[in-house]
Amino acid sequence: MSGLNPQQREAIHYLDGPLLVLAGAGSGKTRVITQKIAYLVQDCGFQPRNIAAITFTNKAAKEMQERVGKLMSSSIANELQISTFHSLGVRILREEAKVLGYKPRFSIFDSADCAGIIGDCAKTVDKATLRRLQSVISNWKNALITPEAARLLVANEHEALAAAAYLSYEATLKAYQAVDFDDLIGLPVKLFSEHPQIAEKWQNRLRYLLVDEYQDTNACQYQLLKLLTGVRAQFTAVGDDDQAIYGWRGADIDNLKKLPNEFPALKVIKLEQNYRSTVRILKAANNVISHNEKLFDKTLWSELGHGDPIYVTASKDNEAEAESVVMKLQAHRFEHRGKFRDYAILYRSNHQARLLETQLRNQKIPYLLSGGQSFFDKAEIKDLTSYLRLLANEDDDPAFIRAATTPRRGIGAATLQVLGQYAGERHVSLFHAAFEEGFAHRVQARQLEPLLEFCQFINRMQARASREPAQQVLPDLLKAIDYETYLYDTEEQRTAQSRWANVGEFAEWINKKGEEDGKTLIDLVQSIALINMLEKQNSDEVDAVQLSTLHAAKGLEYKHVFLVGVEEGILPHRESLDPAKLQEERRLMYVGITRAQRSLHISYCEKRKQAREMIPCEPSRFIAEMGQEDVRFSGGKQAAIPDRATGSARLDAMKALLAAKK
Repeated sequence: MSGLNPQQREAIHYLDGPLLVLAGAGSGKTRVITQKIAYLVQDCGFQPRNIAAITFTNKAAKEMQERVGKLMSSSIANELQISTFHSLGVRILREEAKVLGYKPRFSIFDSADCAGIIGDCAKTVDKATLRRLQSVISNWKNALITPEAARLLVANEHEALAAAAYLSYEATLKAYQAVDFDDLIGLPVKLFSEHPQIAEKWQNRLRYLLVDEYQDTNACQYQLLKLLTGVRAQFTAVGDDDQAIYGWRGADIDNLKKLPNEFPALKVIKLEQNYRSTVRILKAANNVISHNEKLFDKTLWSELGHGDPIYVTASKDNEAEAESVVMKLQAHRFEHRGKFRDYAILYRSNHQARLLETQLRNQKIPYLLSGGQSFFDKAEIKDLTSYLRLLANEDDDPAFIRAATTPRRGIGAATLQVLGQYAGERHVSLFHAAFEEGFAHRVQARQLEPLLEFCQFINRMQARASREPAQQVLPDLLKAIDYETYLYDTEEQRTAQSRWANVGEFAEWINKKGEEDGKTLIDLVQSIALINMLEKQNSDEVDAVQLSTLHAAKGLEYKHVFLVGVEEGILPHRESLDPAKLQEERRLMYVGITRAQRSLHISYCEKRKQAREMIPCEPSRFIAEMGQEDVRFSGGKQAAIPDRATGSARLDAMKALLAAKK
């Protein structure tokens, strides 16, 4: 426990009831959670299997697991349940599937699988419409609003379309014996609410809960926590109301407000000492966030010294801004002999990255784009890997549905729905159900024929894929499904060309890997899954400038931060100017400022090119809210008038230095 401050120590030792730890940015919250887990096991006699720590990302769960592993033996650490909300949901559902009418090997559909179903239900293929429908349905599910209730809540024609699709979407998922991402929380809530004895079983199993990033929970996650902690209410929730920036995706800051009312015995401990940033950076952050209504008062402070001033630069337009940021970054790195990975360029929206990328490439500066699409996440690669997954495991239902319908081969949604229902009743995979006599009686011959033809094709390819070299099987597979024609039939020519080029690159990679390692196609399927996972994990070790949206940067820290495009209409966003949304935008600025450890550089444009027009811009109100004392302005109308006294003092100092050298 050495090196902990009194508040951290108190948070670790407190076990007399529910606890809320208000952990400011950089205040060592992960350390508090991991040390508390060790304290529960080593000093309080808790069994590790009875403790659950819940995070929001796999990366955070992995980091926590590693840190706990250093505090106790790995065999004990591995018994702990450290996972995301969704992973915990999967664990509960796999065990209790039967009660909800699912087989234990139900499928989990990803966003692309679900978009296909919603498109069929809403009879649309327009990608923007699909994204909106998916978002509306997801928000309803996270707010525990049923399809029936949604119909009574519609406020516009878009929501009316979503409500109409919602009911058949749910029915289709159930028929496929599948769940979507939101169901991984929603179904356990339904399960525990309707079956108190099952809730009690899980309450006895998970006797102490620790929840990270509590301010990001939505209504559904909050209910799950309440149902899991039960009357004992043995939990520690760690969060920061000043970093609640996910309202747009259903997170509800009211969950923080509710805690003191719903748990009258709640104790609140504030962590206000920051171990990340200099005094000046924290002062600017505190000044900005003080303009928001406060749920709980807290002020961050630091013992890391005053540090550099904060630099605010005005540029004439966005091209000049990108050029200026990259030149300043290079000069700063050269002067401080830093590494590229010490630097992050943060922005409000993804589209702002394009000009920055161009400048970085021109200067041959390595960079990583956070949230950029992985090669293996591209639709055409996922289409092909669905075939490969099916060859490796014919019981992979999501792969079966994607492969059977891409390209379309006469197997309609109605046929798949009947197949899903039948497979669910028989507790077998969709692939196996297709061959059963019982299923054949439920559909017409014209529906059955293309389905059996597809399954027999998979059987033939499977036999080859397990024994022949990969470089022989894959070209035959592509030819047999006529994927190139499908792309040119469904996409504009340029899109089809670039997607087919990706397929070529993928095929070449598979062939090369198959030749080098002497592996079959089946062997390589496992490699693909692994590479995709590792690709997402190893980005930390690369020496490159990090480009990221503010949302994706939360939880991370960098020695030097460039925050760009800090203008009215961008940050705060033009669609977020009503009071509640404006407060969330201010929290986003606060998150941006508090990512910086040593230096912070802020920039904005006086004009911004949009389409072919130059639009005049105003600096964001948040710049003024930082205060003037620790800020140095340059460029544009905001530039400070040179201070004559400072100038002459500087000249005198230089003269003295030259005299001393003589």
